[in-house]
Amino acid sequence: MTPRKVYLITPVLNEAPNIPDLVAGWKHLVAELNDFRFGFILVDDGSTDGTAALARQHAAGLELTVLSHETNKGPGYAFGTGFGHLHGRLEDSDIVVTIEGDNTSRLETLKIMLGRITRENADVAFASPHAYGGGIVNTSWWRVLASHAASALTKMALSIHGILTFSSFFRAYQAHVIIKLQKIYGPRILEFNGFECMIELLKKIVLQGFTISEVPMKLDTSMRKGKSKLKMMKTIRRYFHIFLVSSRWKKTAKAAG
Repeated sequence: MTPRKVYLITPVLNEAPNIPDLVAGWKHLVAELNDFRFGFILVDDGSTDGTAALARQHAAGLELTVLSHETNKGPGYAFGTGFGHLHGRLEDSDIVVTIEGDNTSRLETLKIMLGRITRENADVAFASPHAYGGGIVNTSWWRVLASHAASALTKMALSIHGILTFSSFFRAYQAHVIIKLQKIYGPRILEFNGFECMIELLKKIVLQGFTISEVPMKLDTSMRKGKSKLKMMKTIRRYFHIFLVSSRWKKTAKAAG
């Protein structure tokens, strides 16, 4: 049987200090999970520190595609670029993974996520620090509190129930999920350019009735070199824009059949 292809989409902005560890993790995946074929899509979102060149240097021997933005456009726009690149390339057996580029997500968790998809046939698998057995460590208490508050608000406003983690980048999708969303919402799928894009994507997934499995993960911010690019209060304010337009996504999905 031909190994299933897994595409990892990773947006980066000035992540040169994190690139060596990031690529080392990729190589570990390729060596350990030889029942999959991996393609790595690095979306350089306007970096000025040589992130892309460093990735190419370290990724010798890997199937690496670098997509570059001349200026910073935001992680949502970067993920859209990655999805757009895969438009027309995906086969039904493929798997698409979205993940941070700052090493805060544990690649060991990806093995479990792939298992939920390949053995349990979940449409989507989320890495969840809020699921039982997960957690957020080495970060400020107010960020943890804000994360829980934002999740509770999103759950109520968007009528999404049974999901614990709403904004994490770290997700795995069966290819048919991405293909269906591209047919409905266009090759890029996303219209929001910031960190709120994952809330948008979750709502669009829920509207299609795809099954979601959450995998517990320890989110360890000490693994990151440099500061987080997320601006918490700015992102929460943008959540309200999603609430205002989410009814339009439902109409679009209904019109598409």
